[in-house]
Amino acid sequence: MIKLVTFLTRRPGMSVADFRAYYESSHRRIGEKVLGGYACRYVRRFTDPADGVAREGDPDVVMEIWFPDRAAYDACFANIARPEVIAEIVEDEEKLFDRGKLRSYIVTEHESDMPEPA
Repeated sequence: MIKLVTFLTRRPGMSVADFRAYYESSHRRIGEKVLGGYACRYVRRFTDPADGVAREGDPDVVMEIWFPDRAAYDACFANIARPEVIAEIVEDEEKLFDRGKLRSYIVTEHESDMPEPA
């Protein structure tokens, strides 16, 4: 399994509510279209600061894309690299994200077995 995690920040001047609404009503559909047939999960985790204090540059969403293997990941990004596909993605991202703050990582998970809470 390959898991790609991307931290995304909304563009300046866009409200949190407008950001979330646009992402879920429009941008995610582009993701579903370009990831379909390659990815096995596409998850958006919208963030709220645990301490209640939003800071400049904090990510507004953590996006996770799960691929069954490296071949599917590579094939997906080869497809995304096609000029007409990347143009559609970038055009929509510019409506939504501060693209200069976009950061992606391939992650490896290690999970601890935890005792049941008392």
